[in-house]
Amino acid sequence: MQKIESHVSFGGTQEVWRHASSTLGCEMKFAVYLPPQAADGPCPVLYWLSGLTCTEQNFIAKAGAQRHAAEHGLIVVAPDTSPRGQDVPDGDGYDLGLGAGFYLNATRAPWDTHYRMHDYVADELPALVDAMFPTTTARGISGHSMGGHGALVLALRNPGRYRSVSAFSPIVAPSRVPWGEKAFTAYLGEDREAWAQWDACELVRSASQRVELLVDQGDADEFLQEQLRPGLLAEACSAAGHPLTLRLQPGYDHSYYFIASFIGDHLAHHARALKG
Repeated sequence: MQKIESHVSFGGTQEVWRHASSTLGCEMKFAVYLPPQAADGPCPVLYWLSGLTCTEQNFIAKAGAQRHAAEHGLIVVAPDTSPRGQDVPDGDGYDLGLGAGFYLNATRAPWDTHYRMHDYVADELPALVDAMFPTTTARGISGHSMGGHGALVLALRNPGRYRSVSAFSPIVAPSRVPWGEKAFTAYLGEDREAWAQWDACELVRSASQRVELLVDQGDADEFLQEQLRPGLLAEACSAAGHPLTLRLQPGYDHSYYFIASFIGDHLAHHARALKG
């Protein structure tokens, strides 16, 4: 473990760390915000998963989350979005390979050796964070776009692991949209039954934990109709009786201006569940 950045922010500390990941077979970076309350004792942890092309830097630099995390006493952890390194395979285009891990465990060569982001986020990273920082056992998860997909899927696949879940502009049905179809075909092969294990709309039908899903979506998002399709999640949750708060925000697009506008609502949502 090597600390490569440290900045005082709202009385706490924004840090970036590098470590060797045994799950991914490469070096990884993750960001962690330690609120001022962490100096006095353990704090709950919110995991944030970013979207296509992002690294750990996008969220910590653009979302304005530190102010709200300091207010609520939340540790916020933001990993990179894929494995990295000279030996890690890359794909054709921004939506496959580096920066596009889709938070799943690939089963198809050449991706299966390194692209195991689900296990990294669900298991290896929390174990590392809990060993290094003053955390409680209370965890939440959130994310944007591809990371919103990741947050929903990780929560639905790991009942009891997360007490709170939210997402901005998530890819809710990757099996039925171009981004997901391209990634799933490459990482998982042609078997659509295997795809269902990584699709929130499919997973919610048999979810054993009924944690409310908070989803914000801008109605001026350029990817709304083709790639995101939040109505499919609303339909799946309604059919399954799964609690969902879906807010369509007028005029907002897919950018971090949107995230920054509502990140306070989301951190308050997580704080209520994690500290209540």
